[in-house]
Amino acid sequence: MPQAAFSALIAAQLISAGDDLGKLKELLASITIHLSERFDADEDVSLLVHARADLIDQVLRHLWQLQFADTTAAALVAVGGYGRGELHPYSDIDLLFLVAEEQPRELEQQIAATVSLLWDIGLHIGQTVRTARLCAEVAAADITIATALMESRLLAGNAALFTAMQELTAADKIWPADAFFQAKLAEQGKRHAKYDETAHNLEPNIKETPGGLRDLQTIEWVAKRHYQIQHLNELVDYGFLTEREFRQLDSCKKYLWRIRFALHMNSGRAEDRLLFDLQQKLAAQFEHIDNEANLAVEQLMQRYYRTITRLQRLSEMLLQYFEESILQQSAPRQSLDINRRFRIVNGYIEASDQQLFSHRPLAILELFLLMAQHPEIRGMRASTIRLIHEHLGVIDRRFRQQRKAKQLFLTILRQPQGVYRVLRSMNRYGVLAAYIPAFANIVGRMQFDLFHVYTVDTHTLFLLRNLRRLTVPEYIDEFPFCSELMLGLEHQEVLMIAALFHDIAKGRGGDHSELGAIDAHEFCREHDLPEAQCNLISWLVQNHLVMSMTAQRKDIEDPDVIREFAEHVQDAEHLQHLYLLTVCDMRATNPQRWNNWKDTLLRQLYDSTLAWLQSSSAQQDPIDEIQHKQNTARLGLKQFSAEDINTLWMQLTTDYFQHHSSDEIIWHSALILGTAADNLPQVQIRTSPGHGASEILAIAPNRDNLWSVLAWLLDQCALNIVKARLEVSDQNLAINSFSVLEEDGSPIHGPRREDEICQRLLNGIHQLSEPPPYSRRVPRQLQHFSQPTSIEFFQDSANHRTLLRLSTSDRPGLLSLVGIAFYQAQVRLLNAIIATIGERAEDTFFLVDVHNQPITASADLARIEALLLQQLEGQSTENEHASKSATLGI
Repeated sequence: MPQAAFSALIAAQLISAGDDLGKLKELLASITIHLSERFDADEDVSLLVHARADLIDQVLRHLWQLQFADTTAAALVAVGGYGRGELHPYSDIDLLFLVAEEQPRELEQQIAATVSLLWDIGLHIGQTVRTARLCAEVAAADITIATALMESRLLAGNAALFTAMQELTAADKIWPADAFFQAKLAEQGKRHAKYDETAHNLEPNIKETPGGLRDLQTIEWVAKRHYQIQHLNELVDYGFLTEREFRQLDSCKKYLWRIRFALHMNSGRAEDRLLFDLQQKLAAQFEHIDNEANLAVEQLMQRYYRTITRLQRLSEMLLQYFEESILQQSAPRQSLDINRRFRIVNGYIEASDQQLFSHRPLAILELFLLMAQHPEIRGMRASTIRLIHEHLGVIDRRFRQQRKAKQLFLTILRQPQGVYRVLRSMNRYGVLAAYIPAFANIVGRMQFDLFHVYTVDTHTLFLLRNLRRLTVPEYIDEFPFCSELMLGLEHQEVLMIAALFHDIAKGRGGDHSELGAIDAHEFCREHDLPEAQCNLISWLVQNHLVMSMTAQRKDIEDPDVIREFAEHVQDAEHLQHLYLLTVCDMRATNPQRWNNWKDTLLRQLYDSTLAWLQSSSAQQDPIDEIQHKQNTARLGLKQFSAEDINTLWMQLTTDYFQHHSSDEIIWHSALILGTAADNLPQVQIRTSPGHGASEILAIAPNRDNLWSVLAWLLDQCALNIVKARLEVSDQNLAINSFSVLEEDGSPIHGPRREDEICQRLLNGIHQLSEPPPYSRRVPRQLQHFSQPTSIEFFQDSANHRTLLRLSTSDRPGLLSLVGIAFYQAQVRLLNAIIATIGERAEDTFFLVDVHNQPITASADLARIEALLLQQLEGQSTENEHASKSATLGI
């Protein structure tokens, strides 16, 4: 039904409904359904947004006539977004009841009754009651209120009151254009900082993040305040936008409006966040289809991110034009020539000739080099931003093959400062993707998981920022060891190039590390880098995940693991570069999940590997190493007799001494030897500087499900287990040790918290014979991801144990369920390494049978797998599952 016909139908139904709440509710529901159907039919969303505002106007005017027909002391005014005549399906309807200074007593009751009626019929309203004078007073003190009133629109009532309010809040009375502009810039700066200056994160707010709808509204508000512009297309007449740029801006706005409209309709509320479940719904609704390289939801989000990037660029350009026009109009123009091609005008770099990039394309790269070399430059002048966008086509194959272009790009990477800032600008303006064509594929590309919180290009730039930050004097105390290594490198650009290419092949199918290594090597050869650097950069790209995976998923206290890793990295140079790349990569992937524990693991792996590489003799014999640990431990146990120490240690396995440090052996032995048998169990907690996590030691007589109960109790204490070891002595004494973190990634928060945890563990050991069912809710984000459970077995012949690698959906109480399955399978857990990768748990368990022997029989491995699946997925043990890699050796 055409809009005009539907509007007439609404008018007729309003007359019929009168003040019948039921009929009014039905009418509002029919409006929503009608607009939804038009949206699904792919009608222009801008028509729908304005149509909803028009239809709500009719409803409000109808009710005003019913409630205020005889009142001249009030007016009903639409403000904010509704004042602009724009209304998404569940957006708040912002209203101002404008009242006269002198008003009848019953008016307050009439307004209250009307507000109540509006809520009763299902309208989500935000309302204020003010006089025109009070509007001016509060608007003068609050830029947000001033902005809302600036967009006001009279709906019904006394027009003179509305006119008076408009006059009192005009720019010649409050918030003149220059002050308004400065306040809006400050407001936008705070909003952007809240979102870490990027909208390229997992669940973006399409309204508030950089490049979102609020940025577009800021442009509209400033233009309206200073130029009395009602529509963005009028900016073309002022010369602020070209016709092509306006079409781009309008296209971006309509796409974001379509997303917002769909968000509201799918969630049934005013939702402006692209939450995971809504992303999937919108991907289907917008007809994206999964393919081999990218999920439908990833295609949707890539288009979204590219849209807001375009909007950011246009917004930056317009706001700079406004700054020149509004703030600097009467100020003297400050211009300083840098060279014949560029100058700095009022702090912004500008091309001296509008034909510069046509006649000298390489000047585009020179421009960015100058920005890095001149930190006083605030940014790029709007006219030059436009020139770059118009001349991106000159960066073609011929351009890229010129020796001067290659030299300029490498010189940018070698600058002592400003590299991240410049590369970020090159990415925003499309230059980086033009110069490195493979980079275009990752611009705005997201991965639908909880691990990668930024788009691939944004993550890459944050990695570069982290690397550069290691060289900045004021940040050296953040990671002093990394800074020391970084400053000691002769060619830091090696890491910069490796960072640029480490994820460049994502979304192309195949192993992105291998494909990226090929791209990186080709780039290095084309840029005439020495062969040794070409090979190092390519190797870093191909192996950029190896160190993090080794540190988080393998037993790095096992000499064989260190030997294998050391042989892989070959020498100290490769190790240093890989270590720096890994630390900065992990911090740029998900800053909220970076913690001291991961830092400690990587440093421990680095130190152990470097020691192996620098060792001139063969590795120490395991028996000699154990003897050395025991001799060292005896020095810390002088309060106990040698006989008691020997008696205790004879009850423990070789594996225990091989995989515990001397310090841990002292701690464990002292607690056991100092505790009478009738005073067990005992629990102690310590947080050692440099360990990265708190250590919990629980000593108790061993019994069924003890480890599972402890894992459940730690989960109930809201602690994350990152490492666990279990030793059972010949006298059936269980030594359970855990490394744990608080939910914020830090060690346990102080002595009082430690005491509370100790008491809960002791009470639980006494009271629980097995773990109770879950009592913690699965976090909202985890609910939208379902990871298939994968179980793999490997035989660690050198250490006489079986490794089980489990990949499954992360959830509260996971380790407790695993412990139950191990008890049911009658296997012993020696060690557990816990790694959570976003929504996935990637855990490794080291097992032996009841006779402390590896588990090798296929039937036994299949039974363990079936019991795990039963606990984790509720599958019956009668359903046979063939274990993967059951006989692989490591």
